[in-house]
Amino acid sequence: MPLRQKALAILLSVGLIILIFELVRRRKLREEYSWLWMLTGAVVFVLAIWHNLLLSISRLLGIALPSSTIFLFGGFFLILINLYFSVKISTLVSQVKELTQKQAILESHINEQHRNYKEKQS
Repeated sequence: MPLRQKALAILLSVGLIILIFELVRRRKLREEYSWLWMLTGAVVFVLAIWHNLLLSISRLLGIALPSSTIFLFGGFFLILINLYFSVKISTLVSQVKELTQKQAILESHINEQHRNYKEKQS
């Protein structure tokens, strides 16, 4: 791997890791979502440092160019993060539905108590 590409990959991966730490520190990104991004930065860093590993993975997968291997991993990352967020969204939808139902029940009880109170007053 040419020195420029290696340096750029190292800088980008370190920059990504620092950015993730900073976003978590500022509470812009929750810790539970940061693990996948940190893993991505670490993998890019390791592959930038250890180019022979990238070549070995490419050969193992039968891929001619190491850049194609990186694109494959990028696509896998996008699929993984979409699946993760789909699970989170599904959980949130269920929680919102349950909370809405509980709120409706509580409002019904409050209205009933209010009616009973008014009836006793008259």
